[in-house]
Amino acid sequence: MGTKTCLIEIFRTTQGAVYQCNRRNCYWVEFAGGISPFTFSDFKLLKKQLEAININEMAQNTERTADVVILMPHRSERCFVLTLTDVLQFRELLQGAKVMIELNSLVYESLHAMAI
Repeated sequence: MGTKTCLIEIFRTTQGAVYQCNRRNCYWVEFAGGISPFTFSDFKLLKKQLEAININEMAQNTERTADVVILMPHRSERCFVLTLTDVLQFRELLQGAKVMIELNSLVYESLHAMAI
C-alpha cells in the first residue's frame, strides 16, 4: 500500500492541494509540480514563512531578482522558487488548508463533546 492510498484531501485549488496522512501523522503539500510531506509544526512554519514574504516589495521593486523568492522549508528536501503569482497562489492554498484543518478540529471536538 503506497503513500498515495492513505492521503485524505483537505483542500484543493487549481494550483495544488493539501492532504492529510494519518498513517505518517503529517500533511502532504502538492504545489508547483511536486508533493512534499510536512509535520503539523513544519506546515505551520511553512505558512508563516510564506506570509512573511513582502509581496508589495516584490511587486514594486524593479530589480531583476526582486520578482522571485526562494522558500526553503524547515526539514524538507524541497525548496520553492516562487514568482509573485506563485506566492499569492501558494498563500491561497495554505490558508484554505489551515481553515479546513481548524474547521475539522472544531467539528471533531463538537461531536466528541456531544457523545459524552
